[in-house]
Amino acid sequence: MTDIVIAGIGQTPVGEHWEISLRELALHAIEAAVKDAGGLRPQAVFVANMLAPALSRQSHLATLVADFAGLHGVEAVTVEAAGASGGAALRMGYLSILSGAAEVALVVGVEKTTDQVGSAVNSALATASDSDYEAEHGLTPTAQAALLMQRYLYEFNPPREAFAGFPLTAHANAVANPNAMFRRAIKETAYRKAGLVSDPLNMFDVAPHADGAAAIVLARRELLPPDFAHPLVRVSGSSLVTDTLALHDRPDPLDFRAARLSVARACRQAGIRPEEIDFFELYDAFSIFSALSLEAAGYAPRGEGWKLAQNGAISLQGKLPLTTLGGLKARGNPGGATGVYQAVEATLQLRGQAGENQIPNARRGLVQSLGGPASTVVTHVLETFSLKR
Repeated sequence: MTDIVIAGIGQTPVGEHWEISLRELALHAIEAAVKDAGGLRPQAVFVANMLAPALSRQSHLATLVADFAGLHGVEAVTVEAAGASGGAALRMGYLSILSGAAEVALVVGVEKTTDQVGSAVNSALATASDSDYEAEHGLTPTAQAALLMQRYLYEFNPPREAFAGFPLTAHANAVANPNAMFRRAIKETAYRKAGLVSDPLNMFDVAPHADGAAAIVLARRELLPPDFAHPLVRVSGSSLVTDTLALHDRPDPLDFRAARLSVARACRQAGIRPEEIDFFELYDAFSIFSALSLEAAGYAPRGEGWKLAQNGAISLQGKLPLTTLGGLKARGNPGGATGVYQAVEATLQLRGQAGENQIPNARRGLVQSLGGPASTVVTHVLETFSLKR
């Protein structure tokens, strides 16, 4: 099988970029990734985005981005899968090279939530749910996650502060990330005192929506010179799985079935077991998602995912480091771009370029993006390898 490597990465700081347009934001990430890849020119461009039609009044985004980046005549398409858009675009880029349709593919994730404010943003975010049966009745993604946490607390009876370890870890890891939105650690007392957003979710249980762009250049291994500038990282496993869009259509809303299947399939393709990974960049849009994702991946029994956040297991020095550069909670959640940020951060770990957050001897990482409450799940296994043929 062809080895498909991450040849270049680029990202912008995550935050409120009032002063810059959607296309300019994407260009900054693209230029950084192409430079990092030694100038490789893509034949295909996959642009991940979730909210541009609603918030930026811009459809046909991939063509706009390719045009603005000077990539005329290439294949370009927009990929939308709610919060999993970035992961889905990475998979599309991977498959385009695997199929032989392209030798180099550019994956770009870009989002601008600040193009609108207030209720317009909440309305746009709600379009990721079942419009007729959920959004139409006022259910927002945050309220939906609150219902899941309420059910979890009822069914398994953990202490209310059980989830504190997830945001505490994310904020601690974001301190040394220059691209993170919130670079301050928090204490458990702050978590306990935080105001409610949607009962029982408090302010620290919810990742902030933000602007940002990240890009990855994928290429066939054979295109890279033996003296390539960076340690090589390849995509060794890739899987996209869907579940019902509406929660009420599932036999068990606390079973992230698609996440379980996606991890199993990606790991099987990579020829590994889930316990062989060195870190997990999971999708912590809400603290409850972290617990359910850990359980779905097999790292904790049902109802006990929160316990991993209580004993240091998810810290950078722990058995299973999570959100190693801040995750969605502290780096920020730029919608459709989030999955690309996750893969960029995992690549930094595997290259040994994560600075103060570097996990010693990291060789293999698991990256997972969720669209809605695991209605779409994309999982990738990334690992280091040698250029020697």
